[in-house]
Amino acid sequence: MITAGIDMGSRTVKVVLLEDAKVEGAPALQFVVKGKHLMFPGDLDADAAADQAFEEALASAGLDRGAVGAVYATGAGRKMVKFATDSVTEMSAGAKGASFFYPSARTIVDVGAEEGRGIKTDGSGKATDFAGNEKCAAGAGSFAEAMSRALQMSLKEFGESSLRSDRSIPMNAQCTVFAESEVVSLIHSSTPKEDIAKAVLDAVASRVCAMVRRVGIDNDVVLIGGMVHNTGFVKSLQTAMGVDEIKLPDMPEYVSALGCALLAATQRA
Repeated sequence: MITAGIDMGSRTVKVVLLEDAKVEGAPALQFVVKGKHLMFPGDLDADAAADQAFEEALASAGLDRGAVGAVYATGAGRKMVKFATDSVTEMSAGAKGASFFYPSARTIVDVGAEEGRGIKTDGSGKATDFAGNEKCAAGAGSFAEAMSRALQMSLKEFGESSLRSDRSIPMNAQCTVFAESEVVSLIHSSTPKEDIAKAVLDAVASRVCAMVRRVGIDNDVVLIGGMVHNTGFVKSLQTAMGVDEIKLPDMPEYVSALGCALLAATQRA
C-alpha cells in the first residue's frame, strides 16, 4: 500500500509518498520513500497548497491519486487539508519520522521557521512528552533569518561564518525586534560579523535547549526541521545541550511528513 504524509508548516508544505513492502525474512514491514515534494504556498490557501504539493509529489513518483490508500496531515494547518484521511499532531509525526532514521532516538529536537519543540520518545517511535515555544520566534529559524538579514548575509553564510568565531557574546533580548537592535549596536561597535552570528545562534540554541530540558535530554538526540541545514546552529546546540553528538537525518525538513505517512501505513495495516 502507498500512503502519503503532508506537513503543513508555517512557511512550506512538505509531502512524502511511502510504499510498504514485505521483505522475506524481515520481522516487520519495510518502507520505501516513493516520492517527496516541498513548496512555498504563496497566496494559495492551505487546502489548495496541499492539493498542489500532493499532485506534484505524485507526478514526481509517476503515480495517480487512486494509488494512494491513505493521506495523513500534520502541522499548524493540518485541519485545513480537506482531502486528508486523518490528521496527527506534530509531536506524533516527528517522533515517528525520526525513529525511521534512528530507532534508538529518545530525544527529538524539531526546529523550523516559526516554531521549535522538544519531543521525548519511548524507543518505538511514540511521543511520550513534549515542550514547545510556539509563542516566541526567538527559539526558531526565523530569528536567525532576521538577524542574518541585519548583517546582510545569506542564512547559509550566517551559519558558516559563526564556525569561525571562538568568542561568546551574550544576547539578552528575548524577541526579534529588540535582538535586532542589539545586533545593530554590535555592528556599530565594529564587532566582527562571525562573532555576531555565533552570538545569535548561541542564543537560539540556548532557548531551544532550555525548552528541551523540560522533557529531559536522553541519548540518542536527533535534530529535525530546516535548521539542520544551519551548521553553526547545529554546533551551538550541541554545545548547549552538552552531548557528544546530535544525529542529523538525510531529509530533515521532510521528517514529520514521513512520520505521517508511516502512521497512515501502520494504523491502517
